[in-house]
Amino acid sequence: MKTAHDLVMAAKENITEVSVEHADEAIRAADLLVDVREPDEYQSGHLSGAINIPRGLLEFKFSNDESLNARDLNIVIYCKNSGRAALSAKSLAEMGYLHVTSITGGIEAWQADDKPVVTPTLPEFD
Repeated sequence: MKTAHDLVMAAKENITEVSVEHADEAIRAADLLVDVREPDEYQSGHLSGAINIPRGLLEFKFSNDESLNARDLNIVIYCKNSGRAALSAKSLAEMGYLHVTSITGGIEAWQADDKPVVTPTLPEFD
């Protein structure tokens, strides 16, 4: 029986990954930067310019949002440590997206490299 780790490792054999050291260049060239973590994880800090599409909704969002229909979009994906991003990149490739890249090590590697994250502030209520 396969484990989640087995599935991630198999996905990584068939996707494009970029190291944190080269991620800035990939992000600048991207049409779309997607954080596939859960909304609470995204709210705790994310890469500047990233949109949040949780892993569990990814295929549905890409199937149903007309702005995401172009299969030649240049997409960069990340998650906490690259497992969910690898699975997401594999799914998008299987859906026909031609240019999908995952950031190796995810936001954990990004932060370990002292790269900036955006932490939204909630409005204050009196």
